[in-house]
Amino acid sequence: MTAYSLRARLLALWVLLLASAAATAYLMFGFYSQSTAVQVAQAEVAVGRACREIIDRYAALGRRSVGGIARAELGPTVAAALDAYPGIEGGVWSATDGSLAYAYPTYEGTGPKTDLPEAERDSIAAVNAQALRVDHAVAIRRPSRTQVLLVQGCPLHGPEAGLTAWTMGRAHVNDGPAYTRFLAGLGFLAVTVLGSAAFLGWFLYGFSRRIARVEAALAAPRPDGEDLPRLAPTGERELDRLVDALNAAGGRLWEARARVVAAERLAAVGRLAASIAHEIRNPIAAMRLKAENALVSGDPARATVALESVLGQIARVDHLLRDLLNLTQARTLARTPTDIAALLADCAHLHEDLAKARAVRVAIEANGLPGAERPQIDGVQVARALDNMLLNALQHTPPGGTVRLGAERVTVDGMVRLHLRVTDSGPGIDPAIRAGLFEPFVTGRPDGTGLGLAIVREIALAHRGTVGLIDDVPETTFVLDLPWRPS
Repeated sequence: MTAYSLRARLLALWVLLLASAAATAYLMFGFYSQSTAVQVAQAEVAVGRACREIIDRYAALGRRSVGGIARAELGPTVAAALDAYPGIEGGVWSATDGSLAYAYPTYEGTGPKTDLPEAERDSIAAVNAQALRVDHAVAIRRPSRTQVLLVQGCPLHGPEAGLTAWTMGRAHVNDGPAYTRFLAGLGFLAVTVLGSAAFLGWFLYGFSRRIARVEAALAAPRPDGEDLPRLAPTGERELDRLVDALNAAGGRLWEARARVVAAERLAAVGRLAASIAHEIRNPIAAMRLKAENALVSGDPARATVALESVLGQIARVDHLLRDLLNLTQARTLARTPTDIAALLADCAHLHEDLAKARAVRVAIEANGLPGAERPQIDGVQVARALDNMLLNALQHTPPGGTVRLGAERVTVDGMVRLHLRVTDSGPGIDPAIRAGLFEPFVTGRPDGTGLGLAIVREIALAHRGTVGLIDDVPETTFVLDLPWRPS
């Protein structure tokens, strides 16, 4: 099932709104066109009836007159015929003499209109000539921008040949109340559609910006230990309900995490205390046994050997406590530009004797570093971490094996990082201790304390970096991942 975003649905609604407005405007124009067509047809019917009215009155006048119809009687006859047809003018036309009579009884001017309209004289003459030629009524239309001129000619049969009656009217198509209502409707439609489209666009833009701000706040880097940021209100009521829910969920998550961290810390303290007691108890037991034997024997030479053994056990306990202090004390970093190639060389030189004694070769691979630019790290702390990693590798590599120290500058997710690698050709890590490899007192050697890699992890965390064991490689490889510069 396809999931559409709110933005896509609002855009679809906006398009539908414009489409419905266009369809409504088209229907309004169609209705208006039909209404104007009806007006023209009604005006044309009225013009035809008025022309037939002139014919009837002319015929009646001919029946009453003896010896012919006087031309002076034509004007009153036309006026009487058109008196019942508002807005229609007309007259009697002669093929030889032109206009014989003219009347416009419903003219709305200041006085009666008695002059033939000169602007329409040619149209009147043409329609009358055509009606006389075909001997039946002829109508013509002359449309313009605001009106349609309707002229009809009707032949008159009487004592005088060559006469026609004509009538003329106008249908106002782009003027009057209907046109005003049409324009008002279109204007209202345009205002509502444009206003709705503008409001919808403004809402969509503002809503998208608020969503983008929430997304940016959720995606922004956060301090260590913070799972969800505290989101600020957006000003959108529905969206703020989600923001409040996220803030409440973040608060509950922080409280739950604090409880889990406290429980884990307490459990870690318990494990640490048990491990420390176990590690210290063995040297103390050995020292006690040696001291008791020296007291019982009374032999000065044996007492000397016993005291030397006790001093060795004391040194072991001292080394253990020093490692514990290195593991637990707060680390204040002194970041300086550090020559990594020199750092690797010093680390290899420090353990050169142990490597020779175990017949293990130490190789340095630092070709992936830039020539001039140096990372900002605490060289002393990182050297301590490398010492622990290298010592761990040397102790697990069989004679004839190789330990490689490597360094390179890489870019991960747009951030420049320093990768320090320690690779050995030993048997690998025991799967039983792999999950807790960087935890205190986890070791695969009977004589080890299990604090070396734990100290490496703390140094990495102090630099806001990580340390890990690389999977899916043929040799055992540890990588210390540190930021090139502090963020």
